[in-house]
Amino acid sequence: MFQLFRVAWRDLGRNRRRSFFSALALGMGLAVLLLMAAVIKGEMRDSMNAAIRLNSGHLQVRAATYNEDKTSLAWEDLIENPARIAAQIAQLEPVAAATPRLFASGVVVIGGESVGVRLVGIVPDSEANAPYRDGLVSGAFVTADDRAGILIGQTLADKFGLKAGDTVNLLVNTSNGDVDEQTFVIRGIYSTGTPGLDQTTVLMPLDKAQTITQAGNHASAIFVLLKDREQTNAVASALQGSQYRVVTFEQMNEILVQTDALAGGYMIIIYLIVLAITATVIVNTLIMAVFERTREIGILSAIGMRSSRIMAMFFAESSLLAIGGIMIGLILGSLLTLYASTVGFYIGDFGITGIPLGERIYAWLTPGDALTLTALAFIVTLLASLYPARLAARMEPVQALRGGE
Repeated sequence: MFQLFRVAWRDLGRNRRRSFFSALALGMGLAVLLLMAAVIKGEMRDSMNAAIRLNSGHLQVRAATYNEDKTSLAWEDLIENPARIAAQIAQLEPVAAATPRLFASGVVVIGGESVGVRLVGIVPDSEANAPYRDGLVSGAFVTADDRAGILIGQTLADKFGLKAGDTVNLLVNTSNGDVDEQTFVIRGIYSTGTPGLDQTTVLMPLDKAQTITQAGNHASAIFVLLKDREQTNAVASALQGSQYRVVTFEQMNEILVQTDALAGGYMIIIYLIVLAITATVIVNTLIMAVFERTREIGILSAIGMRSSRIMAMFFAESSLLAIGGIMIGLILGSLLTLYASTVGFYIGDFGITGIPLGERIYAWLTPGDALTLTALAFIVTLLASLYPARLAARMEPVQALRGGE
């Protein structure tokens, strides 16, 4: 076997430039695929993390009849005395934070313009509000006893030229089906890095949200963050009860989960297409080698070398080309993904509100993806060498000797 690879190395060295560019083509294809896989995986990961931090939490405890699509405010669909229940959940060891939140639909009116928003009543001191508190770009965070202050996102503020200290009218649906309107002061403006969410989410203290929506001492859900995402199902099982329903982040972010699965399926097809294109360069290199060494192959056949041995010789050459290309691809791919994971790619605001897309995409290359693509590149290269190897193995000795003259 060692001798076979030594001969293959010598044969590739006959035309070093052609061999190098063949390996380079494979390497560039692999590098591009590594970057693509890392970008897709990174965007899905960051979107899910953002959805967990900003929208869903790892878990939400809701009333059994609560309808999220309708943002129900009927008392029978809400959780009564949510502070007590949140305190009980917060005592569980895997729980990092548990806080009541009240959700309602509203409309912000500025001058003669208006925009639909999602009102979120929060407990200002909760650790679950860290993304908003840390993302404050101007003004101050609301306090629990603030009866006239709200927080808005930077995207919404930029759209209407608002700043901290300005006043806006807010129309909010109430539990009895009416609409209440009040004037509020913008205490602060936050940025979460997700323009779609920053344009549609208005925050106010829970007490004030309960008052304006006439929800009484009720909340839409208990928003739960865990120390370890892997504990989600275990904690959900522990919290299940007949009175309340526990919903996991995967159930609340079905679009993201399905998009991730769909992207994975399409990426496999793209991987194969790109590798098949780059593998044609390997095929071309080996076919040229076959015709250049026709006489040599004829001599080897004439002295008794078996067809399987001749095929193995070309498989050894393709293996060396694959190894060289994979090494180049891993080096280039690592550099590209390192840049993409630290600097990222700016994409701006796509105007999508269903998925929390950030302004930048950051790559995240997993060892599993790198190993899969490396193995796939090697296998595709070996399969590509099958035709040249069979072409060489099927040559008749006499014809091969005459063809080399």
